[in-house]
Amino acid sequence: MKHVLAARQFSPEALGEIFDDADQMNELVHNSDNRRELAGRYLGSMMATLFYEPSTRTRLSFESAAQRMGMGLLSTENAGEFSSAIKGETIEDTIQVLDGYADMIVLRHKEQGAADRAAEVSAVPIINAGDGAGEHPTQALLDLYTIQKEKGRLDNLTVVVGGDLLGGRTARSLVQVLANYRGNIIRFVSVPELQIGDDIKLHLSEQGTNFEETEDMYQALQGADVVYWTRIQKERLRQFGVNPELESQFVIDQAALQAMPEDAIIMHPLPRVDEIHTTVDRDHRAKYFNQAENGLYVRMALIDQLMTQS
Repeated sequence: MKHVLAARQFSPEALGEIFDDADQMNELVHNSDNRRELAGRYLGSMMATLFYEPSTRTRLSFESAAQRMGMGLLSTENAGEFSSAIKGETIEDTIQVLDGYADMIVLRHKEQGAADRAAEVSAVPIINAGDGAGEHPTQALLDLYTIQKEKGRLDNLTVVVGGDLLGGRTARSLVQVLANYRGNIIRFVSVPELQIGDDIKLHLSEQGTNFEETEDMYQALQGADVVYWTRIQKERLRQFGVNPELESQFVIDQAALQAMPEDAIIMHPLPRVDEIHTTVDRDHRAKYFNQAENGLYVRMALIDQLMTQS
């Protein structure tokens, strides 16, 4: 594993190793006796976080993960304006410069395929932290880790994925890793303008993963093990020829809670806007803040593996 670029690159065996490592990181972070050892693990190494799009959880969890293991940081949270990209520098040139400064580069870019371009010229590991409407593989890993922790399995699950499935890279990445496991059923809930891409449906079919598409949210929620909701990606809709002022028609509220099983879990990659009502936060099924915390341990595990192998 030289780079982390796409959800499909991870086998169930590789995912299992990452999740075991994430469990270990969780224990180390919460055990004060081990924090000093952890903080010296990669002392003197550097991580560069190069973000051309806004981020809260992804950037800060990666930076927290790196610092907890002793790495130094080079960071820009608005590289589109506060880097030489504004002068016309290519991503390839930027990456080759950063190769001389850092031992690992975490990249978020507005253009789909940017992480692949970066990896082609990089001498150090590239981690794709989101490339336009393409992929967000580390989000998929932490989502899968959360499902495993909460449900105790990754197979024979009914997973409802709703909201903006066209512009939402998190949904695209999650269902690709779920296709690694047998017996899963994916129910996509969206309006016709925001349906999941044909490339994802083809991949699910090739993997033997059953999926359904519907606009009936309440019907879809019945019998769900996992409910994964997303916001409308207004910043991306125009590129797909969709009205960017489109409003969410699917809201998880008290009525939606009544339609889903008591042992279901509700997930969201965050940030949310109005597609999950804040009253849902108090329900025992709401796991999206646990999900965000799990991102720290999974990203620590990824850094650990990449640093060990590089």
